[in-house]
Amino acid sequence: MNQVLLIIQAIVSVLIIVAIILQQRGTALGAAFGGSGEAYSTRRGIQKNLLWITIILIIAFIGLSIANLIL
Repeated sequence: MNQVLLIIQAIVSVLIIVAIILQQRGTALGAAFGGSGEAYSTRRGIQKNLLWITIILIIAFIGLSIANLIL
């Protein structure tokens, strides 16, 4: 059982990394060099879904870590 939890935890960690890399930063660097853009914008569409997927994956990773400690 412990090996299965470790494998699932490794898969979830890779998915978290991919989800974080896919998130766009908008104009964070462009605004620093004089680019025009809004400082704050609302997330829409795929960005919003990707944010929620990332949050769910992080919660799952924490849950798997705690389950791995208990079992």
